Amino acid sequence: MFTVEVGTEKPEHETIPRRNYLSPDRLVTRPRDDFKTLADLLPELVRTRGNCKALGYRKVEKIIEEEKEITKNVGGTVKKEMKKWKYSQLGPYNWFTYEDVSRISKQLGCGLIKLGLTAGDKLTIFNKTSPHWFIMSQACFSQSMTIVTAYETLGAEGLKHALNEGEITAIFANAELLPVVQSILNQVPTLKYIIYSDEANPALIESLRTDFPEISIHTYEEIRILGEENPIEPNLPKPEELACVMYTSGSTGNPKGVMLTHANVVAAIAAVDLWIRPILDPQNDIIIAYLPLAHIFEFVVESYVVYLGMPIGYSSPRTLTDSSVRNCKGDLRELQPTIMCGVPAVWETIRKGILSQVQNSGKLGRTVFGLALRNKPFLKNLGLPTGIWDTIVFNKIKNATGGRLRFALSGGAPIAPETQAFLTTCICPVLQAYGMTEATAMAAIMHPDVKVPKSNGPPVPCAEIKLVDVPEANYLTSNDPPQGEVWVRGPAVMKGYFKNDQLTKEILTEDGWLMTGDIGVWLPDGTLGIIDRKKNLVKLSHGEYIAIEKLETLYKTCAYADNICVYADSFKSRPVAILVCGEEKLRNLAKQQGVENYESMSHYDLTQDSKVRKAVLSDLHAIGKRYNFVSAELLHNIYIVDEEWTPENNLLTAAQKLKRRDIAERYKAQIDALYN
Repeated sequence: MFTVEVGTEKPEHETIPRRNYLSPDRLVTRPRDDFKTLADLLPELVRTRGNCKALGYRKVEKIIEEEKEITKNVGGTVKKEMKKWKYSQLGPYNWFTYEDVSRISKQLGCGLIKLGLTAGDKLTIFNKTSPHWFIMSQACFSQSMTIVTAYETLGAEGLKHALNEGEITAIFANAELLPVVQSILNQVPTLKYIIYSDEANPALIESLRTDFPEISIHTYEEIRILGEENPIEPNLPKPEELACVMYTSGSTGNPKGVMLTHANVVAAIAAVDLWIRPILDPQNDIIIAYLPLAHIFEFVVESYVVYLGMPIGYSSPRTLTDSSVRNCKGDLRELQPTIMCGVPAVWETIRKGILSQVQNSGKLGRTVFGLALRNKPFLKNLGLPTGIWDTIVFNKIKNATGGRLRFALSGGAPIAPETQAFLTTCICPVLQAYGMTEATAMAAIMHPDVKVPKSNGPPVPCAEIKLVDVPEANYLTSNDPPQGEVWVRGPAVMKGYFKNDQLTKEILTEDGWLMTGDIGVWLPDGTLGIIDRKKNLVKLSHGEYIAIEKLETLYKTCAYADNICVYADSFKSRPVAILVCGEEKLRNLAKQQGVENYESMSHYDLTQDSKVRKAVLSDLHAIGKRYNFVSAELLHNIYIVDEEWTPENNLLTAAQKLKRRDIAERYKAQIDALYN
């Protein structure tokens, strides 16, 4: 058993709280006694690993433009137009040492003070994941300032809300994002300072200075030099003080600011350290970082990796693979990381990319791959060597990710069990983590020793978890196994929502339990499995509840689906779905289905073809039957779209989660037609 019960009597309508077996008597708060705040990350590393690689990045040597023809459906009219695509040609990785990171962050901290900021002030980081982001956060911590995080894709309205709610005086933005900042400056009266990284358009900077003379505009390097010329001693924060206000990219309404103290984040680091440190090799491991640092998952991972003294190589979704760059290797093959973090959307893309290559490898190639996929796990479970299958089949796949991955960590949302098993066999073990911003990402993390399917692992050593009845959906702790809403308590649970006491009271109990809104189950080995979101349970016309997020996780394994949104009308007996399907996938399917003129059909025409739609729906029904879906969980009908869902078009959050309300509004007519 990976967990122990804390107490002996089962309360009515809930389970006895469970803790990790490594921390049965006391939840951990610090990884070591002298590590109290995030300002304590670097001093020990400078002493022990000062000249070692810390943060790596690649310079863009050239931007290459390629023109391609695309097909668009505008108001029912299909149009073809040429579109320019930009690709980067990158140099090798350059590295900051821990000595560099410490020195630069101190200089930036001194520069911020000289500029006019003081201890307790808040600085908004509106920037891409990069060494600059991390170093600026350390600069703030060195002078007891709080960082306020904002996703790159938050948009003008979300950014304006975050800046005004926090009465922010300073923002640190990437040069590419300055137009977004400029668009809201008239509506943010408190902003005094803009600091930007990378090269900005000189005309834009001139325009900002002319239109907003009261705002002081500086480059990252100017602030560093200002601090270098005006050094002062660090002003270190206290554990109970705010480290960050992290704005969540919610699927509805304004983003919420989650208040996390230094003690919260340090407790999260301590928990990860106790639980997974034995499987890490800080002297030889290297991690690739490309997820948004404004997301708690990436922020905690990077903080812990730096605590260990392990190198971080920065990347972006646009430069990860060879196909997304030109005249150079993608970041994965260039860096050759041993650890990678990702969200389900990333893993699904990788899985489908592998399957697409297999599909094009001929009958013999497909047969050999199928044998390898079935036999490797079988041999592994018997304790027998599997190297022959790696040599014959899987090493080529592994090389596409650098060839050295030892394990991957998945967070943000549930990963489909089929995808997890597939990637574990083809590339490396994929460990599922479960948490939320309000718990500093900490609730449960899987371990390689966990063998139970669909497990998210046990509670981490800084958290205790209990399940509470959700009677309206028959998720009861008296069920076998026990089911219910997941409640989390411990030193990593947030202080509350920024300037929103009412919302805080709705999610935090007086005795410190965080009501997550997730539905969980205690598995036989004492680990936690996540079934669905409480708010995503829909009662259908016959009184039966379905868990639409669970359905999406599994339906998304469909070979043709890039994304899927399941919609359920409470007055109907079955759900429908809107699917995003790539053009080439549909074209190949149309060929298989004997569709005439499939080669010349536009993307939109492919999505509307009845044979194509019927084949995709048939594949989705096959998935439902494979997972033993009840009749109410099988899709009644589907509509396929030819547009990608992104944070930019407001159909996904920055964390790549569906914005259901926006999707339902965008496709209201199509959804109505599916039911009619």
